[in-house]
Amino acid sequence: MLSRRHLRVKVLQALYAYFQSNNSRLDQGEKQLLLSINKLYELFIYQLSFLVEVQRFALYRIEENKSKHFPTKEDLNPNMRFVNNRVLTAIANNRDFLKKEQLYKINWSEEKEMVRKFYVMMRESEAYEKYMSKNTNTFSDDKKIVLFLIEELFAEFELLEAFYEEKSIYFVDDYHLVSYLLMKFIKFMESSFDEHTPLPDLLKTEKEDDNEDMDFVKRLFRETVLRSEEWGNLISNSTSNWELERIAVMDVIILKMALTELTCFRSIPVKVTMNEYIDISKYFSTARSKIFVNGILDKLLADMSVDGRIIKTGRGLLDS
Repeated sequence: MLSRRHLRVKVLQALYAYFQSNNSRLDQGEKQLLLSINKLYELFIYQLSFLVEVQRFALYRIEENKSKHFPTKEDLNPNMRFVNNRVLTAIANNRDFLKKEQLYKINWSEEKEMVRKFYVMMRESEAYEKYMSKNTNTFSDDKKIVLFLIEELFAEFELLEAFYEEKSIYFVDDYHLVSYLLMKFIKFMESSFDEHTPLPDLLKTEKEDDNEDMDFVKRLFRETVLRSEEWGNLISNSTSNWELERIAVMDVIILKMALTELTCFRSIPVKVTMNEYIDISKYFSTARSKIFVNGILDKLLADMSVDGRIIKTGRGLLDS
């Protein structure tokens, strides 16, 4: 599910924490990186579980209304569309999901008030009203309402975000990324998804060249740390008007990661590496970082190509 962009960002965050802590234990830094990725998947399961819990709460509310002393006609003949939502029902009955929900010890019994408030917010939304009042109900309709809950209501529901902040420091930065992964998962869910369908893996495990995600993550982190001093000297020599200490820390780490990828990952095209780190600099460093990183990488790429330090396998991979 995670793209290479996401993996690069996770490595960037781990490297920043590693260098800022003055940690000399490479194995500990790598352990924290892998833990952050595992925690991201745990949050993914938590959010799936929360959606299922909202569906369960809706059913509980229906049964509660039927038990009133003087139930209304609507109470006795409720609209069951949401509680029968095929997407949420398929997830709730999925063995892989249930196994992971148990693994992470997810339990919402003490958070009923938060679930209730989300349920109320959902019921008051225009999208929910339209969904519940449609004459027809397709699997696509069921998908759309779940996507709405993820894209719109998760972003607005501060109580849920605060809940995760208290759960783990790793959940804080990944809340919105997990929403993206959830949307991707729901969009591509087939109507044939059932209790036996495995949930998607977070990382790809292709065993060829640089295509295994776990190997990519570990190697990118490790080689950037091991060659940090070498890359620092190269960057210093290419920024004669700037001392390395005066360059934004994130810019330096982004440049070091780019140099590692250019030299250590032979099957990743130069153009891909250049574009990825220039784009990442826009979001994770200063306003002018894109121009700075682009300029330094262009200069370093030219010098290192002449020296034969960048070797790529496959036609066109050296094109920049």
